[in-house]
Amino acid sequence: MKTVTVLGSTGSVGVNCLRVIKQHPDRFRILGLAAGSKIDILKEQIEEFSPESVFLREIEPAKELKRLFGPKLKIFTEKEGLRTFSSSLNSDILVAATSGTSALLPVTDALENGKRVALSNKEILVMAGFLVMSKLKANPKASLIPVDSEHSAIFQCLEGNRRQDVRRLILTGSGGPLREISKDRFNGLSKETVINHPKWKMGQKISVDSATLMNKGLEIIEASWLFDTPIDSIQVLIHPEAVIHSMVEFNDGAVLAQLGVTDMRLPIQVALGFPERLLASPDMRLDFKEISSLRFSYPDKSKFPCLDIAYEAAKKSGSAPCVLSAADEVAVGAYLADQINFMEIPTIIETVLSHHRHVMNPDLNEIQSIHAWATEETRRLCRAL
Repeated sequence: MKTVTVLGSTGSVGVNCLRVIKQHPDRFRILGLAAGSKIDILKEQIEEFSPESVFLREIEPAKELKRLFGPKLKIFTEKEGLRTFSSSLNSDILVAATSGTSALLPVTDALENGKRVALSNKEILVMAGFLVMSKLKANPKASLIPVDSEHSAIFQCLEGNRRQDVRRLILTGSGGPLREISKDRFNGLSKETVINHPKWKMGQKISVDSATLMNKGLEIIEASWLFDTPIDSIQVLIHPEAVIHSMVEFNDGAVLAQLGVTDMRLPIQVALGFPERLLASPDMRLDFKEISSLRFSYPDKSKFPCLDIAYEAAKKSGSAPCVLSAADEVAVGAYLADQINFMEIPTIIETVLSHHRHVMNPDLNEIQSIHAWATEETRRLCRAL
């Protein structure tokens, strides 16, 4: 039986991860759960999975948990930190399902200690891909398996194939909620329209990234690190049906694709069970007779400028992707808080990148400092609008 700690247990990926673990109680046991502020969901998870420890950012809700569950549950808060919480458990598998950069140190610690990391956090590899992959390569017992559906698809297509035989990686995407809406209508869109993804149920931040196609830009950078592939060998393809989750083209012209239902439990099962294929529930089976067509097109980069902004940051490498990630996180947050409009998101990100003094090979301290600078610079620009 494998022990598991889930960072971000109350988010969509975390909740689905626990659904998978519930389906396989003889294979996995929860040691730790970390959440942000959704205490009601966390209470239910504690009652169902009986973890040894939990992390909750704020102290007052943590006190409430202490009253409810008593000394049998060890509770960590921001005072001790997520890294201390994660390290204290020493789980076989760390599921990094938080957004932002808070899981960076827990992830690098887990890899350094030869653990498996199931990664569902774009920002970590975007901001510190070199450092993360260095930790992975330094310990042969460690493994890093992606949970994002696109990267899981590529991971599965590459399994058993030689990397030198790969010509390109093809990241598919549904096109998001604005695929069929003309650009001249973007300023008048309601927030509900922007975050209403046609295929996936996700948090608000990643839903906005899907609407701007920044999610695909971040995925390009992530894929480059995960699969040791040049940026120019990674292509984005719009696929509205979201049946094919990504593809790999080989030098001989063969293309392997991974197909499946739009259900996050599938890539989660791959990450938890690899190399074994865990038994899926009936509702996770693809019904081919329901598929009337599979359409593909190239993304409209003039309509979605965030994609080109991300490509340029990826090619520049070094500290640029870290700035990109931080600026996007703050700009999207400002949009969700009604501080800026939707069309200002790419403008602000591009401006922050232009103000940044580039560092080619930043270490961990420099990355944290650059991220803090980009965060504050983006906030300043958002306040100025």
